[in-house]
Amino acid sequence: MSDAQSDGGDCTDHRTAVTEPEVEALVRGICFKTGPPRVLGVELEWLVHDLRKPRLPVAPERLEAVYAALRAVDLGSALTVEPGGQLELSSLPAASLTECIGTVSADLDAVRAVLAEDGLGLVGIGHEPWHPPRRFLHEPRYDAMEACLDRSGPAGRHMMCASASVQVCVDAGHEEPGPLGHARRWWLAHQLGAVLLAAFANSPLIGHRPTGWMSTRQLMWMEIGTGRAGGPRLDGEPRAMWARHVLDSPVMCVRGDGGPWEVPDGLTFREWTRSRSPRPPTRADLDYHLTTLFPPVRPRGHLELRMIDAQPGDDGWIVPLAVTAALFDDPEAAETAYRAVKPLAERTLNRPAPHNPLYTDAARYGLADPELRDTAAACFAAALEALPRTGATTEVTDAVAAFVDRYVARGRCPADDLLDRLHDGEPQHRHGPAGGTPLSHGKDIRT
Repeated sequence: MSDAQSDGGDCTDHRTAVTEPEVEALVRGICFKTGPPRVLGVELEWLVHDLRKPRLPVAPERLEAVYAALRAVDLGSALTVEPGGQLELSSLPAASLTECIGTVSADLDAVRAVLAEDGLGLVGIGHEPWHPPRRFLHEPRYDAMEACLDRSGPAGRHMMCASASVQVCVDAGHEEPGPLGHARRWWLAHQLGAVLLAAFANSPLIGHRPTGWMSTRQLMWMEIGTGRAGGPRLDGEPRAMWARHVLDSPVMCVRGDGGPWEVPDGLTFREWTRSRSPRPPTRADLDYHLTTLFPPVRPRGHLELRMIDAQPGDDGWIVPLAVTAALFDDPEAAETAYRAVKPLAERTLNRPAPHNPLYTDAARYGLADPELRDTAAACFAAALEALPRTGATTEVTDAVAAFVDRYVARGRCPADDLLDRLHDGEPQHRHGPAGGTPLSHGKDIRT
C-alpha cells in the first residue's frame, strides 16, 4: 500500500497519451473497486529519534547507515522512507484484523531491534515537536514536491519532513446501497474522519511550544490548500465527483528522463489533457498524479483514511486500526456510526473536507468539543460491541476500552498528555486563540 514511485528513468518512452474522457473512465474504474468488505490494511509513519537525546536531530549519515541495515531485514510489510527521514511501514492487505495486527507487530519488532542497535527508536507523534523540518531524501520527486508546495507557504515542508500518521485502509464496499455500500462508506469515511481526527489528535507542539491546535499535523494539511490536500464535494455520485476532482486538481510536476522535473503553476490535469503541453500526458502521468493528491480520504481501489495522527507507545496504532475496522466492516456498528455522525454533517456547511468548520474544530480542540466528544463516545461504544464479532482478541478489545476510559470518556486526546508534560505536568489552557503562527511520501529502502 506504499506510494513509492520511480524518480525518473524511462518515464515517458513508449507511453500512449490519454484524453480527458479516457482519464475520467480510468479514474472511475480504478479508484472504487467494490465487493464484500473482506480485507484491511494499515500504513504507519514514525518519527525516528535518538533514544538518549530525542530533542536533537539524528545526523543524515547515521540514518543512512541504519536504513541500509534495514534493507536486509525480511518483512511482511513494505518499509519506506519519507522525505524527512520518517519510516513508514505499509501492510499487505489482510483478511482479518488479527492477521493485520500480527503481521505488522512482528515487522515493527524487527525494525525496532535494528534501530535499537544504534540507539534509535520509533516515536509515535503526529508532528516533530523539537526540531524544524529538514529534508533527508534529495530526489527529483521531492525536489519538485517541495518547489510546488512552497508556493503556498512553509506548511508543505512540515508535512513532508516532520509529520507522521496512522492511515487505515478499508474496502470500498458493496456496489448496492446499505450500511456496507460504497456510497455510504465514502460519506461515512469523511464524517467519521472528523471524529477519528479529534479522538486521536496527537500533535500539539512545534519547536517545544504549543501551537494552539490538538492536531497541528491536520492544520498543515489544511494550509497546503484545497487543490493538493482537499477532498471532493459529497453531494454527488462518488466515482463521478472523485474523477472531476482528479481532473480539476493541479499537476504537481511534469516528469522528465533527466534533470529537474518541470513544476507548472496552476496547470490542472484537465487542462493538460487539452493543451498537451509541455508534452501530452500519459497513463503513467495519471497514475503519478493520483499519488500527489492528499485528501483526508483517498480512494485507491480501497478507501485510505489519512486524518489520524501517529499514536504514542509501541502499540498505540492498534486502537485506531481496530476502531475503524469495526465501524466499517461490522454492519451493525456501521449503521450505528452512520446515525451518530449524521448530525455532524451540518457543521461542514457543505464544504469538502478538511477545509470546513467540522474538521477545523476537530483539529483545534480534539474531544474538548462537546458534540465531537458525544459522537466519539457513541462510535467507540459501537466499536467495542462489534470487535468480538469481528474476531478481535481480548487484548485488542481491552486496549480500545482503556483508550475510551483514558481519553474519550474524559473529553481528552493523546495531545493533552503531551501538553500536560510540557511544563512538569502543568496542564495547558486549551480554548484560547490559536497560539501558533499559521504554517503559512516514500521511497522503498529495500530496492
